[in-house]
Amino acid sequence: MNLAGTPVADSAISNVEGLEGRLTYRGIDIRELAEASSFEEVVYLLWHGSLPSQSQLNGFMEKLVAERGLPEEVLAAVELFPKSAPPIEVARTGVSMLAMFDPDRGSNAPEATLRKAIRLTAKLPSIVAAFHRCRQGLVPLAPGDSPGLAADFLQMLSGKEPDDVSRRTLDICLIAHADHEFNSSAFAARVTASTQADLYGAVTSAIAALAGPMHSGAGERVVEMLEAIGEDGSAEQWIRAALGRRERIHGFGHMVYKTEDPRATILREVSRSLGERVGDLRLHRVCRKVEEAMLVQRQLYPNVDFYSGLCYRALGIPNDLFGTIFAVSRMGGWVAHVLEQYEDGRLARPRSRDVGPAHTSYVPIQER
Repeated sequence: MNLAGTPVADSAISNVEGLEGRLTYRGIDIRELAEASSFEEVVYLLWHGSLPSQSQLNGFMEKLVAERGLPEEVLAAVELFPKSAPPIEVARTGVSMLAMFDPDRGSNAPEATLRKAIRLTAKLPSIVAAFHRCRQGLVPLAPGDSPGLAADFLQMLSGKEPDDVSRRTLDICLIAHADHEFNSSAFAARVTASTQADLYGAVTSAIAALAGPMHSGAGERVVEMLEAIGEDGSAEQWIRAALGRRERIHGFGHMVYKTEDPRATILREVSRSLGERVGDLRLHRVCRKVEEAMLVQRQLYPNVDFYSGLCYRALGIPNDLFGTIFAVSRMGGWVAHVLEQYEDGRLARPRSRDVGPAHTSYVPIQER
């Protein structure tokens, strides 16, 4: 199936201008949002179509804080999952389980769906953090009352209150990943929602699509590549040798952008600032050398995954949690797409182009 570049529906949520290297959420440039807004403000924008007033934002954040806790049954299940389970699969299963305990189960009314959306956005970080603690043999930490999702998530992961730089770094990463037009996971969510399945079913579909290596996982691979390259002086040789072996260089190229991904531009600066903060810019310098080599040898620009993994690594987040953070962030976009699909109300029922044999006759089994 090839839908690359094929418009399948009208949408007002986000827009990618690939030739110009521009991404907007509800018409607002992602660079402005990353510089001035919070993740919660961006989520409100995606769901409601406009930026919130201060009182609206305060009320929205209070609702998110109030819904962070997990049902006892879901937390018990997370504690029983195999410690070797991929975190993204834990996230998918946890979201599906949450549906059983939602008081609005069975209703797709806009108000009910928004209440579900708040619960999902608030609880998914709690699932991810609880599983990470369990697999280390540690007791999961209860969510706190910090107003920001990024700060509370980092504290549940590590047990330590994050400083302002760490909190803001994750906040920017979440903003950068919040939506991206009709990507595979958003499309999966919309197709599921078009059947009038509820938000939990649509988000479960989205996470299942996200788990595929063609959609997420590049950030993890980028960090592994940078660690394999080592000192920045060998980057060009390493890339040349890898390309000679026809290996894929993760974090480069995009199906839509024909120039640099604007999210990579944002996160490059975040990565540099983090390196300066701890006095270690070695991996950042490796990144710059890899960028130069890929532009010269393949005329490819970095995408969002190239620097996001480096930012997460600087925050002490394990590589295999990168995909789940993607899901935590993209919940904002998935919900917006589901709400828009419900409003559209039409079933997604494409046709195929038949390339099989035409009008053949049935052959009785005795004659085969």
